[in-house]
Amino acid sequence: MQITYKDINTIDTKQLQNLFASVEWDSANYPEKLTQAIKNSDSVITAWNGSELVGLMNALSDGVMTAYFHYLLVKPQYHKMNIGRTLVEKMLQKYSEYARKVVIAYEKEAHFYEQCGFNLGKGAVPMFITYLTT
Repeated sequence: MQITYKDINTIDTKQLQNLFASVEWDSANYPEKLTQAIKNSDSVITAWNGSELVGLMNALSDGVMTAYFHYLLVKPQYHKMNIGRTLVEKMLQKYSEYARKVVIAYEKEAHFYEQCGFNLGKGAVPMFITYLTT
């Protein structure tokens, strides 16, 4: 199996929805908004097995100082293949000149990001606080 990586932000809505649904993320319930959110991202790096979208990481940025890494997901059947780590490496390369690279993550994900070279800020706790509208 050959995984290929692309730096694109225009992705078929059904492919995005399938990827997000595979990891049971609520964003899959809003396919049109999800498609627009990805399209509006500063950067999106995707992982593909042929024509199947199997992973994605996006960044939101101020353009000079700080990049926020919001989504990082890989279909479960592709876990343990270093796809997530490769997506992180590619994003870190892309934003290497930025002073801050910030991950938006849940506490249970902190260990993975620490393995990728991220450090918890002094006094910081990994968290994801969401205000949902219905």
